[in-house]
Amino acid sequence: MSSYNRSLYLRYADALRHPGHFSTAISEFFAKDANINVVHPFNEIQSADAFFLKFMAPLQQAFEGLYRRDYIFMTGQFEGKDWISSTGYYVGRFAKDWIGIKATDTLCYLRYGEFHQVKNGKVVESYIYLDIPELMIACNEWPLKMGPGLSRGYTGLIQGPASRDGVIAKASDPNEGQRSYEIVTNMLNELATKDEAWRPYWHENMMWYGPGAFGSFIGIDEFASFQVPFESQFEGWSGGAKNNGMTKHFTRFGDGNYTCSGGWPSLTGINVKSFLGQAPSQERVFMRVCDWWRRENELLVENWVFVDIPHVLLQLGYDPLPYWQD
Repeated sequence: MSSYNRSLYLRYADALRHPGHFSTAISEFFAKDANINVVHPFNEIQSADAFFLKFMAPLQQAFEGLYRRDYIFMTGQFEGKDWISSTGYYVGRFAKDWIGIKATDTLCYLRYGEFHQVKNGKVVESYIYLDIPELMIACNEWPLKMGPGLSRGYTGLIQGPASRDGVIAKASDPNEGQRSYEIVTNMLNELATKDEAWRPYWHENMMWYGPGAFGSFIGIDEFASFQVPFESQFEGWSGGAKNNGMTKHFTRFGDGNYTCSGGWPSLTGINVKSFLGQAPSQERVFMRVCDWWRRENELLVENWVFVDIPHVLLQLGYDPLPYWQD
């Protein structure tokens, strides 16, 4: 990963740190014909101009004083391609309705996570996750009260890394990045196992920052109270980096003590039990998922997660988003 690619994102992030007209920053960051994928209800957006017109400009109109703050930024390579990844919050006063969500006229936060493939000094492919349910919960508009686990965990503002080192502005030790990648990959291979073989990879007091509709959990046992029931609601789990012909894992890499990963979709399973209040469909469901992990020594201590939950629920015949016209 070239230092230029790192500085490319840092310039873009700096331009979004204060309110302003973001069109110039977008045109300098993205290739004109970039393929930009955003969670439902935006989905696929073709071109940098369309991204500004369909997503960024309406967001700025809805949230007065809109700016963005990152708490993780990292770079790396996957299958010979250069990637940039970041996560944090859009921040502003929610002054006008947005995608049908009623404005609160108060300070609101919209959590985001992004992955950008860079080629010839421009972003050519992007995957942008937004925790729209988290925003709706804060606005008292999310229609579902339950989570997939024994209880819905904490919902609210998600903190950045406790170590305060998530924005990796300079090149890190590649050996540390490789070790982070290996620990996460080994842990993921143990998910959905009857003996919960993923446990040894985590600190006992780990933090799992989940999507708003799932909630967040502290400690390995509380996390298991979510993870084990969630896994049981689907059979035939597959995804991640497995070449299964059904999912598209676009990247996974380590940078220092951090690892990130994403797929569009990332996971698939057959829905065999009630999920978020919906009757089992007995059909295969696909999930757009991404993660960031931080480790201390050999143990994972923090994990930030996005799932495009409205997209999952649509596959089960339920639309949780308010009606709106693009």
